[in-house]
Amino acid sequence: MFYCNCCGLCCKNVNQSPIYQYLDRGNGICKYFNDHTSLCSIYDHRPVECNVDAMYNLFFKNKLSREEYYNLNYAACQKLKSDNSDNK
Repeated sequence: MFYCNCCGLCCKNVNQSPIYQYLDRGNGICKYFNDHTSLCSIYDHRPVECNVDAMYNLFFKNKLSREEYYNLNYAACQKLKSDNSDNK
């Protein structure tokens, strides 16, 4: 299972990828992101694009190992965290 520390940065940058732009509430933040809890308000019913494990099983299991796929996702997380710390 993909480990997420729930920082919310992926939810605050949905405008960075065409895959997630339909979730943008107009300011780059996902329309389902709860600003008070910093969590997804529909987590149990979130879009498949927001579920790393489901995306792997549906689209990538025949292309990458699970470890490779997770590492790519962790790298994207680190990039968001790095970019966010640079902007503070």
